[in-house]
Amino acid sequence: MISEGQDPGEGPGDYAAEIAAWVAERDRRLRDPNGWLALVGLHWLSDGAQTFGADPSNAIHLVGRGVPERGGTLELTDGVVTLHPEPGSGPAVDGAPLDGDLVLADDIGQPPTRVDIGALRVHVIRRGERIGLRVRDTELPALRSYAGVPRFELDPAWRVTGHLERPPGLRTVDVPDVLGEVRAEESAGVVHFDAGGEHLHLDALPEDDDMLWLIFADTTNGAETYSGGRFLVTGPVAEDGSVVVDFNLAYNPPCVFSPYATCPLPWDSNRLPIAVQAGERLPHVPHPAAD
Repeated sequence: MISEGQDPGEGPGDYAAEIAAWVAERDRRLRDPNGWLALVGLHWLSDGAQTFGADPSNAIHLVGRGVPERGGTLELTDGVVTLHPEPGSGPAVDGAPLDGDLVLADDIGQPPTRVDIGALRVHVIRRGERIGLRVRDTELPALRSYAGVPRFELDPAWRVTGHLERPPGLRTVDVPDVLGEVRAEESAGVVHFDAGGEHLHLDALPEDDDMLWLIFADTTNGAETYSGGRFLVTGPVAEDGSVVVDFNLAYNPPCVFSPYATCPLPWDSNRLPIAVQAGERLPHVPHPAAD
């Protein structure tokens, strides 16, 4: 799953500097050609072969500099996607033009195979039973012009220490997404903490390096922040279960930046009854029109 987080230093100066560095890295990643601002398309695949290219008659219509009228076909068979390039059309992987068919790895449990088609970069995603082609434009003007994500003023009071109550055994939580699907995800437990004058708790999902991923909603959603909630990665969980939860590091899900993302949403137990005025606010992003 998607994650961005770190544990800032303890001193006030160090803390502000660490947050500033995190913000700078966050903006850099958004502007990266493989980042969320570049996402301009999502095409769900059906079984069998589908042509792709710049000609609107293709099953997958791609718009971007250097995209050939017909780049080839994508064949979905038994959950596996194979690219059959049109001879001389120019699809490339790692800068090397394809000279034959290629099975494309999806994004589950591994880096996906990224294919360059002109200025576009595409790869296969898998969401439950659905398989799709995700499209990014590496030359999208927003990558150069985007002014950054607006944020609430830094407030150390929103950096709190909580305690992880681990489940006694394997436990899952049902995580909804913007596609209307619900997936059972492994739970890391429940984080209990005090913030905004309340004793609160959030279901946590496991993250790398003993950290936790929190998907949460609060009463700022829909006005000051994204209506679909925000994400947060905690610091590492200590042996005694204590964990730093810093809402100054709360960040927008990818759906804020593109209508072609497939974001998870907060579930009922992860809706906080307070206004978390910390972290990223709702930016204005000029989305490309859907095909």
